[in-house]
Amino acid sequence: MNTVTSDLRREERAIFELRELYEQYGYKKYKMSKFEEYDLYLENKSFLPSSQVITFTDLNGKLLALKPDVTLSIAKYIPTCPAEPEKVYYNENVYRTPRGSHEYKEIMQVGLEYLGSIDLYAQCEVLSLALRSLQKLSESCVMVLSDMGFISGLLEYCALPLALEERIVACVEHKNAHEIKRLCAENGVDEELCQSIAALTGLYGELDDTIRRARALVKNDKMASSLDRLTEIASVLSAETDGSLRLDFSVINDLSYYNGLIFQGFIDGVPSAVLSGGRYDKLMERLGKNTSAMGFAVYVDQLERLGFEERRYDVDVLLLYDEGADVSKLTAAVKMLTNNGQRVRVQSALSEKLRFRQLLKLGERGLEILESND
Repeated sequence: MNTVTSDLRREERAIFELRELYEQYGYKKYKMSKFEEYDLYLENKSFLPSSQVITFTDLNGKLLALKPDVTLSIAKYIPTCPAEPEKVYYNENVYRTPRGSHEYKEIMQVGLEYLGSIDLYAQCEVLSLALRSLQKLSESCVMVLSDMGFISGLLEYCALPLALEERIVACVEHKNAHEIKRLCAENGVDEELCQSIAALTGLYGELDDTIRRARALVKNDKMASSLDRLTEIASVLSAETDGSLRLDFSVINDLSYYNGLIFQGFIDGVPSAVLSGGRYDKLMERLGKNTSAMGFAVYVDQLERLGFEERRYDVDVLLLYDEGADVSKLTAAVKMLTNNGQRVRVQSALSEKLRFRQLLKLGERGLEILESND
């Protein structure tokens, strides 16, 4: 860690380190306006984490929104058929009501989007960068992976009424196998199908073992293809996961927007996900784009829950000088200390409030150490 980032707060340091990581892989920074036409969000409200959007009318009478999401804006403005992949990252504040809250919050996000033809390598690159993003935030982290193809394949095979399907999907998300069985019994769902759906709530753990158990539930080609994809990904990423990548089929996103891989990231000390992402080809279709897309967002503001990292010292050196001191020598001394990476404060009198590592004074014989707190 360099001297620039070492003295930043955890959130600020994370932004610098994540930006550096994404640029290493050829992602370019995307900058969006704070405002977007409200129609974009109105037409895609179910894609947003919160349906509450701050709106206002501009001087031309157009209804605008204070951005609640970055992905929608990026997806809207890329070419309809990009000739080559669009690889972008962002560092933006969004404005929304977090789940369980009744107040609008300014939420700091860093993330990336890969838009274009997505093959095995592209999927592994995005997943790898998501996992490495978590590792930048904390040494103790875990990323949970799922695949919408497996879940949607099972639901298509079951052919349940839409209202029942929605209730059952909610139960799967909450790992409530008992309620799934009750709903199936009430609605005359075949016992074998009921057991297969309920089994989703227990399909989580290490990748290879969970994939092996999931094979027993395969009903169609869509489910089989999903597991084949996960097997390939597990093989590629096995060297760098170190037990931090898990599979959990109870992780589900909106079926009308997401397809393929979805994932969430967690770190110790924060009760909710600090990273969320997935593949959202269906959103691109809704926006009239003939391309695939995959990405994730890191909720940097969640790091505040870990508490602030307070510096032990306000400065490394408090440098005192007497009236009539040689200013040229004083300036040279400050330059020498700062060139060595130290934070220096210069004043003529000792401070009672300032915390310092060393107290120096410029005297006739040069710099003198009056006090050291190492």
